[in-house]
Amino acid sequence: MKKLSARRRHPLAAVVVLLFALAVTGGLYAAFAPADTAKADDTAQSLAIEEGKKLYSVGCASCHGTGGQGTSDGPSLVGVGSAAVDFQVATGRMPLQQQGAQAPRKKAIYSQAEIDQLAAYIASLGAGPSVPEKSQYSPDGADIAKGGELFRTNCAQCHNFTGKGGALSNGKYAPSLEDVNPKHIYEAMQTGPQNMPSFPDTTMSQKNKKDIIAYLDTVNSSKSESPGGLELGGLGPVSEGLFAWIFGLGALIAVAIWVAAHTAKAKKS
Repeated sequence: MKKLSARRRHPLAAVVVLLFALAVTGGLYAAFAPADTAKADDTAQSLAIEEGKKLYSVGCASCHGTGGQGTSDGPSLVGVGSAAVDFQVATGRMPLQQQGAQAPRKKAIYSQAEIDQLAAYIASLGAGPSVPEKSQYSPDGADIAKGGELFRTNCAQCHNFTGKGGALSNGKYAPSLEDVNPKHIYEAMQTGPQNMPSFPDTTMSQKNKKDIIAYLDTVNSSKSESPGGLELGGLGPVSEGLFAWIFGLGALIAVAIWVAAHTAKAKKS
């Protein structure tokens, strides 16, 4: 007992116990850690990047460069992230059909699996906004009233207060937000495509983006009714006021002319 007690008081006893504990911990981790799953995930990601690189070389490199560094015909894609790729390609804006003031929305030519591969390759070139999870853009449980307030403050100047879209300068335009996938709306806010400013999480929180999406989902719903009656496409008070002024005043002038003409005929007879 005295010898064992003396060994416990030895200066290296604590070091030996620590090393033993680390060895046991490492052995247990090596035995039970899901190494196969991690390797499988890495393999799948590497395969997606490789396939995405092939797709990129065929459909994108002519404008954006062989390594995504950009050319005179297309901007650099280094650091744009997978969200930008998913938005641009899934909405058919890319590949670009022809150079112009703005890339229009059209039918996508890639499948979602191919889009995911392209996104994986571009994401590997540099860190950037990633494709959001469904919980981030789903309108369920969002504050619709808050979303309307945020949309009118930050977006209505271009997209109109119900998201019908509007004209900008030099042939550019803010597209309509009707029938747009909520995921793509979220990605557009994250990445700021074309003429749109970006709203990263440091500027606009994920919850606020979700609130805006819920507002657009409500005002553009087929079940939504305008409390003011006929909305003239939701073009806003200026255009609706102009409509009332031109057609209302025009109708009054026409009636006045008709009354005056008939009054003059009555006097002659």
